[in-house]
Amino acid sequence: MTAQIIDGKIVAKTLREKIKEKVKAYQEKGIVPGLAVILVGKDPASQIYVRKKAEACQECGIKSEVFNLDETTAEKDVLALIESLNQRRDIHGILVQLPLPGHLNAKAVIEAINPAKDVDGLHPLNMGKLLAGNPALIPCTPYGCMKLIESTAYAIRGKNAVVIGRSDLVGKPIAALLLKENATVTICHSHTQNLAEITGKADILVVAVGKPHFITGEMIKPGALVLDVGINRLSTGKITGDVDFSAAAEIAGWITPVPGGVGPMTITMLLENTLEATYEQENILH
Repeated sequence: MTAQIIDGKIVAKTLREKIKEKVKAYQEKGIVPGLAVILVGKDPASQIYVRKKAEACQECGIKSEVFNLDETTAEKDVLALIESLNQRRDIHGILVQLPLPGHLNAKAVIEAINPAKDVDGLHPLNMGKLLAGNPALIPCTPYGCMKLIESTAYAIRGKNAVVIGRSDLVGKPIAALLLKENATVTICHSHTQNLAEITGKADILVVAVGKPHFITGEMIKPGALVLDVGINRLSTGKITGDVDFSAAAEIAGWITPVPGGVGPMTITMLLENTLEATYEQENILH
């Protein structure tokens, strides 16, 4: 069996065209969606992510403001900036680029964001709504994963879904989203025993552990849908996922490549969340 490749670049491009149309419709009403991104320090990977987010906003007509703060910025100053952005009518979404420098309390910083402007979907209120089955703003990468599954027309209801990784960014929210779609969900992590036995029964396998080629072909159920969320840089400089792609592609029914699978969807869903936040806020304010 040769798996069908789920091309995140194609799915993202289609969604961005729809986003552009929505932005244009908002602009015709005199509303310009606004996103504020806060970057503390000069982490190279974070700088790249922030630049890509700004470029994506520009492409789609969303106003983007990037706040570059020194790595030594005090927590009270970060919180003061967030509070000022909470009050601005022209800013509909606020994103704090993670990870933060060690002296900053990421939990406190995220909780300072107005939940209605939390376009990363990480505020406890938004996470709680997601777990309750009534999602508002959904974490971007899991949201993108669901859109990728949707693009295959794969029926989730009743299927066995296994999520490897239990982070707040990916593992927990994707599990909640799959559960909402009536999958039977198992979450695996570093303490899980007999992992291969569990993954071998998965109709849907989501892998987000940050370990290159952690999942081998033998661990995959024939015909399964595999979403590889991992992004790992090898010593050769090559980017690879958490799944051994070449081996898995011979067994799975559908699979995402790395790069070009889940990655392009994350920023696209950030744009979608910014529009959703704009819609809700402008409805309240007007």
